[in-house]
Amino acid sequence: MNDNGSATALFGAFTLVYCFVVIAIIAFSIFLYWRIFSKAGYNGAMSLLALIPGVGLLIMICILAFGTWPALQELEFYRPQRGAPPMGPGGTGYPPQPPYPPQQQYPQY
Repeated sequence: MNDNGSATALFGAFTLVYCFVVIAIIAFSIFLYWRIFSKAGYNGAMSLLALIPGVGLLIMICILAFGTWPALQELEFYRPQRGAPPMGPGGTGYPPQPPYPPQQQYPQY
């Protein structure tokens, strides 16, 4: 009986399938973070930070949790132009935005 050869082949096949599954999960995670960063207004390539062993995911989550999202800055810039009140620090908890550009004042006739 040559049972050792078939066990080695089975182990090799299992290892190959396992590696493909792990690579697929990592690629899908990077794709998801790419979409999240893009919707937040950051460059989607920041999701590649996940490839840094040990601290990559921690860095990404800290950027998303504590950073000021460019998409929210743009929203706060255009909100007063639409007549909606600004949300400011009391509404959402993110820092106040820089002052808006001055409005042109026309003389009253």
